[in-house]
Amino acid sequence: MSQTRIVVLVGSLRGASISRQLAEAAVSTAPAGADVSIYEGIGEIPFYNEDIDVEGSVPASAGALRDAVGASDGLLVITPEYNGTLPAVLKNAVDWLSRPYGAGAISGKPVAILSGSISPNAGKWAHGDSVKSVGIAGGKVVDSAHLHFASWGDTFGATHPREHAETQRELSEALQALVTAASGELVDA
Repeated sequence: MSQTRIVVLVGSLRGASISRQLAEAAVSTAPAGADVSIYEGIGEIPFYNEDIDVEGSVPASAGALRDAVGASDGLLVITPEYNGTLPAVLKNAVDWLSRPYGAGAISGKPVAILSGSISPNAGKWAHGDSVKSVGIAGGKVVDSAHLHFASWGDTFGATHPREHAETQRELSEALQALVTAASGELVDA
C-alpha cells in the first residue's frame, strides 16, 4: 500500500507562529501510512491574476503549489483569524488551486480545516470562510477532521503544541479522519 500524501498549507507567514507550530505538530503526529508535509513558499506566490495564469507562463511559485497539491491525496489547511476572516495569503493559494475552474489542483481533494485565534471565538469566522472558499474551489471538506483552537496564546504560550497532549490527540484524530477520506473510504461534505 502506498503512502497517503497530505500537504499542509499554513495561513501565517511568521516562522514561529502558532499556526506554523500546529502544522509542525501535525507532521509529528501523522498516522502510519501517511506522509504529512508542510508546503513552503506560500508567501512567494503572486496574487491571483487571470492575465498571468496562462499556459506556459504561470509563475513558477504558483505552478509549484499546484503541482504539490495535485500530487497529494489530501490537504490540511491551518488558518489563523485575521480581522475576522482567513489571511490573504491562504485565500490567494486557494484561488490559484481552484483554476482552471472545475479542474484545479484542489478539485475533488479531501480537505481538513483547522482554525484558531487568540480570542475565545477560536477562529470560527476564518474557519467558516475557509470552508466556503475551499468548497467553491472544488475541495471536498471533511467535517470530521476540523479543529478549532480558542485563546491559543494562553494554551500554547510557553509550550509548542506538540508538547500539549490534548492537542496531539486531537490532531491525530483529525489527521486520521483526513487520511481515511483521502484513501477513499469516507468523505463527509
